[in-house]
Amino acid sequence: MRNLVLTLGLLFVSLVAFSQEDAPEVLEKKGNKGKMFFYWGWNVSTYSDSDITFKGNGYNFTLQNVKANDRPTAFGLDPYFHPGRITIPQTNFRIGYFFQDNWNISLGVDHMKYVMPQNQTVKIDGTIDIGSRFDGVYNGENILLTEDFLKFEHTDGLNYVNIEVNRFDNFNDLLGIATENFEVNLTEGLGVGFLYPKTNTTLIGKERHDDFHVSGYGVSAKVGLNLTFFKWFFIQSELKGGFIDMPNIRTTNSTSDKASQNFFFFEKTIVFGARFRVFN
Repeated sequence: MRNLVLTLGLLFVSLVAFSQEDAPEVLEKKGNKGKMFFYWGWNVSTYSDSDITFKGNGYNFTLQNVKANDRPTAFGLDPYFHPGRITIPQTNFRIGYFFQDNWNISLGVDHMKYVMPQNQTVKIDGTIDIGSRFDGVYNGENILLTEDFLKFEHTDGLNYVNIEVNRFDNFNDLLGIATENFEVNLTEGLGVGFLYPKTNTTLIGKERHDDFHVSGYGVSAKVGLNLTFFKWFFIQSELKGGFIDMPNIRTTNSTSDKASQNFFFFEKTIVFGARFRVFN
């Protein structure tokens, strides 16, 4: 996860630098155009119920309206501010560039966690024929999701790697704030990206697949309140909602085994960052 964040950051900075390498030098000016920003923070998330289909050699079945929740880490200096463990909580990282005073483009990772609670009862359709006690033909029967039947989590995590285009507006004049050392800004944006989860799945006793894997795509929209101090540092809170479709989730060591699902998500974040000029 740390390597993914670092790679995305270096890639984005390189692209911005390449696009501006021939820009003429001019005097320092006001406004956001030519500035970059980055932030780091945390999220809590909620998910809609989803149908999850599992396919492989000897089985093809769908679990209906499966509930899920996130898994926030208890707040503390460790791991939230531990250099080697800061990616353990549900985190948000983003780096961006203002191509106009009121518009920016950014690249980031929403590191959410998706957990299917055990021992919930759902309906099942399909067939299982692998020599287990769960073998049978199902047509809407209830099944209890015990851990010996299914454990299903995206806990390292539900990684939404996305690019956003955002509007950014200053409300100081409207609010009667005269100082330049404090800004109240509103931001709204749209995003699109791919899902790169590390899925923790134990399916009817099969050995799990334990690597990151591109599993699908997501789209999102957000609105946020940005408070900037001394023109550089900011605190930003966001509400983000979106849709995730993952048709290719790895579940076991066998490449013939996979799962698919789609669902809506809602994310609340608090982040801390800096905004600074790189091109005049």
